[in-house]
Amino acid sequence: MAERKYPIGIQTFSEIIRGGYLYVDKTDLVWQLAHYAKYIFLSRPRRFGKSLLSSTLHSYFAGQKELFEGLKIMELEQEWECYPVLHFDLSGAKHMPVKGVREELSRLLDDIESIWGTNPRETTPGMRFAGLVNRAFEQTGRQVAVIIDEYDAPLLDVLHEDESLKDMREVMQEFYQRLKMLEPKIKFCFITGITKFSQLSIFSTINNLTNVTMDSMFASICGITENELTTTLKPDVERLASLNKMSYDEMHQKLKLQYDGYRFVEDSEEIYNPFSLLKAFQQRKVSNYWFESGTPTFLIRQMQHFHTDITSLDYLEEPADSFDVPTEAMTTALPLLYQSGYLTIKGYDNEAETYMLSIPNQEVRIGYTKGLLPTYTGLENGNVQTGFALKFWRALKKDDIRQALEEMKAYLAGIPYVEGFKKKLEDPARAEGFYEYTFYLIFSMLNVYARTQVKCAKGRADIVVWMPNAIYVMELKVNDTAESALRQIDEKGYAKPFATDGRKIVKVGIKFSPETMTVEDWVIKL
Repeated sequence: MAERKYPIGIQTFSEIIRGGYLYVDKTDLVWQLAHYAKYIFLSRPRRFGKSLLSSTLHSYFAGQKELFEGLKIMELEQEWECYPVLHFDLSGAKHMPVKGVREELSRLLDDIESIWGTNPRETTPGMRFAGLVNRAFEQTGRQVAVIIDEYDAPLLDVLHEDESLKDMREVMQEFYQRLKMLEPKIKFCFITGITKFSQLSIFSTINNLTNVTMDSMFASICGITENELTTTLKPDVERLASLNKMSYDEMHQKLKLQYDGYRFVEDSEEIYNPFSLLKAFQQRKVSNYWFESGTPTFLIRQMQHFHTDITSLDYLEEPADSFDVPTEAMTTALPLLYQSGYLTIKGYDNEAETYMLSIPNQEVRIGYTKGLLPTYTGLENGNVQTGFALKFWRALKKDDIRQALEEMKAYLAGIPYVEGFKKKLEDPARAEGFYEYTFYLIFSMLNVYARTQVKCAKGRADIVVWMPNAIYVMELKVNDTAESALRQIDEKGYAKPFATDGRKIVKVGIKFSPETMTVEDWVIKL
């Protein structure tokens, strides 16, 4: 098969179609969305195709019929009327002070005013926005389609900087509040983002804004479905399998574990991350592409602000109002973790009306682990070396926990820590928590399934690690002995819940030194 052109970094529908790039046809859903409601809001994680969806809607309302030839929408649309479109992409307003955001809004307005004209009496972004809608309506005699992509981009970095957030919100509110008063002249309004800022006029004054984020009809409008992978993208999977000397089924399973697992509605199918999947096809290998730009700063700040226990993220059971809530109402980082794609829906309990949330896939688990290592353990970001990881992994694969702990001891003894971090570990209780986090994050980074504080009848095991042939039950001590740690595992019955699993049960008592900040001693019992 000839190599296809993958639209990596291309978010403009017309460029993809005219350039002959691969396009997974979702235009039937685009048509349904365009006729579903007048004002629509959709939240999805970054790099999930929100901008491409916005651009596709732009082309549809602009009546660019020639771009849609051969696509599903041609069976649905008969009229192909042309409407003026005002399209704002606010992704360029990230990481800016208030003045910079005003300037970015002005730049966006300048571009559109070059088409529809200006009025010197319009002196604020909101006034200029309203003027554009009015002039476009008057000059064409048609209602206007308004598209605002990444509406919340300017706000994410100032979530808990009260003064900055207040100033930023005032600027954005003045801009968005026009949407309600312009309703008679608006044909369709589509708004995308990651979060929900309820105190912006976008939500507080547009009382007929329809949020389709958790609407089953549009669950797959962004991202790649299993059916799309095995039909439209099957040649790409076959080619990737051949290049990596794997069977089609083996590569399919590898892609599923790495990039699948997102679910935005309780009863929907799981979705693949579209950016990472196409990037794997382009680069001819499966890797962690979603995190190329690193873990978003705003997310790490929120996790620090709310003292998030990252070891709890493997399984959470929550009602919808705890994770699908307005940003200002957050009392934990859970809503942002969900809305940003670090957690996703894995199940739903109809009786309890609760959702099961977890990390979507291997790419997210490994990527967020690397991003959080400095914050939660003090280990400098670049210091989880490939050599250590490979040796540790090989030892675990051989069921050689002694060798694995030797590797861990040497590794922890020889690395630098973020400045000032050691002083935080003078309290033994905090030190034990530190080692729990360190073990958990390193196991997770190696894609080994581990959980901390695992409940049993008489207490909680510090760490339980699941390997293909063995389950390791670990207890960690700082101001006590490894023998004491092992005795606690037996006395409290930490290993009993796994007795019927069929795998070998290995109990491990570990003693850490507060002086050397590494493993000092261990005792192992089968």
